[in-house]
Amino acid sequence: MKASCHCGAVVLEVTLLDGLETAGRCTCSFCRRRAAPAVVARKGDVRVVQGTDTLTLYQWGTQTARHHFCKICGIYMYHNQRANPDHIGVNMGTLEGVNPAEHEPIPWTDGINHPSDGKP
Repeated sequence: MKASCHCGAVVLEVTLLDGLETAGRCTCSFCRRRAAPAVVARKGDVRVVQGTDTLTLYQWGTQTARHHFCKICGIYMYHNQRANPDHIGVNMGTLEGVNPAEHEPIPWTDGINHPSDGKP
C-alpha cells in the first residue's frame, strides 16, 4: 500500500501484517492526544520512498517507541512499537484510499499500564 503525509513530502510503501484488521488506538499520554488509529506492519515492510530527510522523530519516557512525523505538515506517519519492537504502527489515515471512519469502532489498547514502564 502507499501512504503519504498531507503535503505529500513523505511517501511510504507499506505491506501490512494482517491488512486493516490490526487497526487500533492506544491510551498512553501521547497516543490518546494524537488519536490516530494505526495498523501493523513488520519492521522491514515499511519503506520510505520519498522524504526521508523530511521526517522528524519524537520520543519520550522509555525512548523505546519512535514516532515519525512530517516536519512540514506535522502528520504522524508511523512509529516503532514499544510492545513489539519488530512491528511498526502506520497511521491508518495516511494510507491511500483508506478512511478510518469507515472502520469504526476501532479498539483501544491499554498503553497507560504498559509492562515496560515498570509500574508495580
